[in-house]
Amino acid sequence: MNQLFTPVRVGSHILKNRLVMAPMTRSRADDEGVVGELTVTYYAQRADAGLLISEGVFPSAMGKGYVRTPGIATDAQTNAWRRVTEAVHTRGGLIFMQLMHCGRVSHPALLPEGALPVAPSAIKPEGQAWTPSGQQDFVTPRALRTEEIAAIVEDYRAATRRALAAGFDGVELHAASGYLPEQFLSSGSNRRQDAYGGAVENRVRFVLEALRVMVDEAGGGRVGIKISPEMNYNSIVDSAPQETYSCLVDQLRGLDLAYLHVALFGAKTDYHALLRPRFNGAYLIGGGLDQATAAAALTEKRADACVFGGAFLANPDLPERFRQGKPLNAPDAATFFTPGEKGYTDYPTLDAAG
Repeated sequence: MNQLFTPVRVGSHILKNRLVMAPMTRSRADDEGVVGELTVTYYAQRADAGLLISEGVFPSAMGKGYVRTPGIATDAQTNAWRRVTEAVHTRGGLIFMQLMHCGRVSHPALLPEGALPVAPSAIKPEGQAWTPSGQQDFVTPRALRTEEIAAIVEDYRAATRRALAAGFDGVELHAASGYLPEQFLSSGSNRRQDAYGGAVENRVRFVLEALRVMVDEAGGGRVGIKISPEMNYNSIVDSAPQETYSCLVDQLRGLDLAYLHVALFGAKTDYHALLRPRFNGAYLIGGGLDQATAAAALTEKRADACVFGGAFLANPDLPERFRQGKPLNAPDAATFFTPGEKGYTDYPTLDAAG
């Protein structure tokens, strides 16, 4: 039996299959961070996944990092997401919201009153931000004062509460891709001298505090975390990533999380072998999988479920295509972040193609 199509328990939920749609930024919200009917259609089209993980959603206005990305910080944003979850549930799907605070990977043009982005330390990342007027160089962020950090942690609590009110089945903390949680985790972006910096036990503190308030609101069975060791995206580097992520995952055990989502992109270390034995929930893997490699990972018990990005983006009916052994649509990178339905809700299904 192909285990991709067998049920699996992930925290409080039973997934109908082991195909998970990755969180993917699509930049289809309006300027107020509110999603519309196209987003309702987009997620409903893909509800045959065992689990959908939403694109990154900013938990507070200061967490926004890209133009036209959605939030969960206002009533309008929350109400708009409710239409998405209702559509997914009508089609028998499950959906978690990924909470993404971009930290230093933002720009004053995206933040309230032109504020500087915030970060563990005032270290400018390389690269550019996508703003309403186009790409602009990143700026040097403002280092958070120790007493400010608790308020950002509480933003995650409030965002979790709103996500549940909007009908989401759970929440995922985005602790990868060089965003704020990984900025705290990584020695290259965290030069603090207080309880949140220095030794690895201090650098994991912010992530653990954010997860605890999310668990307080949702229960551990409805909370996951995404990490991507050595992805080195958005200028993130760490002097001892194996130590950092081992320490973090060791401390996740007491939270009874639904899952640990580990996406690997070119890491030389086999982090799945290093981290899976340390975790006591469902283990989700992602990063360059195809049907054969995903099935092998499940058969060899290296994962409990497998996460697909571009394949789900371009194939709303990916589970059925896998079942039938049909060819896949290729994703159109030129339309990943452009407004409108093109490259978003217009990829053909098998039924349409037939």
